Amino acid sequence: MGYDNLKLEKGMYRQSGMSFTQVLESLDPSENYRGTALEGTDAFQRQLKRFGIRAKGADSSPVESFFRTMDSAVLFPEYIARTVRQGMEENNILPDIVATTTVIDSLDYRSIYSTPADEDKELKDVAEGTAIPTTEVTTKENLVSLSKRGRMLVASYEALRFQKLDLFGVMLRQIGAYIQKQQLADAVSVILDGDGNENPATQYSVGTNPISGTAGTLKYDQLVEFWSKFDPYTMNTILCSGNTMTQLLKVPELQNPLTGLNFQGTGKLTTPLGAKLHRTSAVNDGMIIGLDSRYALELVRAGDVLVEYDKLIDRQLERAAITSISGFGKICDGAAAVLNV
Repeated sequence: MGYDNLKLEKGMYRQSGMSFTQVLESLDPSENYRGTALEGTDAFQRQLKRFGIRAKGADSSPVESFFRTMDSAVLFPEYIARTVRQGMEENNILPDIVATTTVIDSLDYRSIYSTPADEDKELKDVAEGTAIPTTEVTTKENLVSLSKRGRMLVASYEALRFQKLDLFGVMLRQIGAYIQKQQLADAVSVILDGDGNENPATQYSVGTNPISGTAGTLKYDQLVEFWSKFDPYTMNTILCSGNTMTQLLKVPELQNPLTGLNFQGTGKLTTPLGAKLHRTSAVNDGMIIGLDSRYALELVRAGDVLVEYDKLIDRQLERAAITSISGFGKICDGAAAVLNV
């Protein structure tokens, strides 16, 4: 069956364990288009071509192009979900702080963790006949807390029908950016307070043992002392607010020519400690969160971006919810810590 004669219906959004695109791919596999002009497109993109819908560019189609037939209207919720997801992925910090992502099909999830003592981290010689040191991996006592984050799309079909998809897509990407910002705040909250299993990040303060200096003042010595507390992990990521980042960048050791050249050329900041530096309003002023992104956090998602497809297909755009359900769990104690300046 070719892409140009598929029967599209609402039920394609309700198939258990499969997204709309996966259902389309099962009916119209992309591998069938190798060596053709449509190679590199997925099943959804081929459906847009089928109905002459151009989603991007100055010559993009109006919103009403989705509603010229009942079949093409079925594509509208997937278009919205994809565009929102694109907004979530733009400037997304989560991939730099999450060690692994788990996708579940329920609202209950219990993760695993390991809290080895210092002697358990040492690779000792094992004499003949003696017991081999163990690393205990257990199930967490409490479930990972999942939160529904989203936005309500409030607009009438009459207000949007003649708007170009390129402009409408900007609005949808903004919704995705808001959802991503809320999820990052959830991640920061779990780092600071724990995931409900009595595992908050260790807090250090400038001017209080073992961090030297004077409270309110940040120097390179304090950054090195903070970095040293991550053994056997490596502090490879730093999160802080804009004001705290300004304070960081005033440290003389961070003003070397290579750091400035990298920032001017790429817009990305690095530190002499080798950590990625991220600015976010989710962290309070005067606080620096350091973490080993390979071991600190698990992102748990209950499916993908969810849209109220029934309303959208029937042109009932007024108060149509766009949501994403996710939560975070701590993996290894000691892989994240906080420095209060």
